[in-house]
Amino acid sequence: MQRTNRILYIGAVFLWAAPFFFSSCQKSDVKQTEAVTDRQATPVLDVDSVTTLISDSGVVRYRISAPDWQIFDKAEPSYWEFRQGIYLEEFDEQLNVQASLQSDHARYWDKEERWELKGNVHALNEKGEMFDTQLLIWDQHAERVYSDSAITITRDSSVIRGIGFESNQTMTHYTILNPTGYFTVDE
Repeated sequence: MQRTNRILYIGAVFLWAAPFFFSSCQKSDVKQTEAVTDRQATPVLDVDSVTTLISDSGVVRYRISAPDWQIFDKAEPSYWEFRQGIYLEEFDEQLNVQASLQSDHARYWDKEERWELKGNVHALNEKGEMFDTQLLIWDQHAERVYSDSAITITRDSSVIRGIGFESNQTMTHYTILNPTGYFTVDE
């Protein structure tokens, strides 16, 4: 008797579940998308709201935050794109923020190790000097930062303005190409 009840129970469960199993086996409309034809214009990575840490010899040196990040590895030359801007912090060995950099848009050519930052570029060096410009190029390979755009450098006791500048990559030794403004001179 018990065996018969078990068989009836299993049969009832099968009859109840059968429509679900067989309905999933029905042919559905398959939608196709266009094949990727221009691989250079298609990112291999497309990320929203990213924050990453970069270390050197086990010590955290940088933090990069961006609303979006795309990597175009098949473009010639290959590059990374930060369409909605980027924020970068550099840390000392005690993880204190030593310098920072932000812009409305950024592009990094990975093979050349060159950054191009555009739109409301703000850079703070380790001396506390603030650099404001609309265009900044950072050539990591040459360890050089430069621009041919208008720049404002705010220091403790002065504001220097000019068109174009060149600097080392820490932005601590720089030359303003066409300076203007008020500043004090140590004699």
